[in-house]
Amino acid sequence: MDSKVSPATVPANDDVLTVSAISLLAEIVANVVHEGLGHAATALLSGAKSGVLTTVAWSSEFDSRLVAAGGPLANLAAAMVFWIALRSATGGSVRWRFFLLTTFAFNLFAGTGYFFFSGVTNFGDWAAVIAGLDAHWLWRTLLVVAGIASYYAAVLAVGCGLVRYVGVPRNDLHRLRKLTFIPYFSSVLLLSAAGVLNPIGIQLVWQSALPGAAGAHSGLLWLRYYILRGTVPERRSDGIDRNYAWIIVAVALSLVFILVLGRGIALHR
Repeated sequence: MDSKVSPATVPANDDVLTVSAISLLAEIVANVVHEGLGHAATALLSGAKSGVLTTVAWSSEFDSRLVAAGGPLANLAAAMVFWIALRSATGGSVRWRFFLLTTFAFNLFAGTGYFFFSGVTNFGDWAAVIAGLDAHWLWRTLLVVAGIASYYAAVLAVGCGLVRYVGVPRNDLHRLRKLTFIPYFSSVLLLSAAGVLNPIGIQLVWQSALPGAAGAHSGLLWLRYYILRGTVPERRSDGIDRNYAWIIVAVALSLVFILVLGRGIALHR
């Protein structure tokens, strides 16, 4: 009797360090898109002469509704780009596909989650956009409704992408849990560590950094229960093995993110 196990029956194993490294890089991209491209670049291109960019906020004397909306809109635009890239990565490694999926998820959750967050708390980007408008209560209600609907759609899309394009079977709950919990807690730790150093005020850690990670990315903790039936992998379901290139790059950029961008950098037009 052959004692060898068929490769198809060997469960895929995902390396914790590499998954964490990929998750950290994905969060760095999503944060820079939001604060850097969404807020800072919009402000500098539309009237601001200078400002301070951190991981939790963009601060300058110039302000506008466009600048406030720039952050979540940039995340939504980036999510579309990464979704297209993920669907096109037919020959990419599972590590690369997981990076595209996680970056897509972080951008999409930030972009859609902000509707609900601002509507409920009357704080944050969309609260600044609707500030001073007539029938303010109606605008807040619309934000909450739009937030619930779009965030639920985001959860479905991320779950579909994880199964279909990363190649994690829908019934492999252990692997689904691992590949969603690690990115969630990695992003929370990264944004918290960087947020503590921001020069604008420690209150932004729980006003912006934690809601931006612990709140907006919370869909990762339960999306495995909402993956649509009939969703099957279109790619090989290989495990994410140890890769020191991803780990080294993640450590280096995370240190820059925390110690440099976390403390704030001055930008001038």
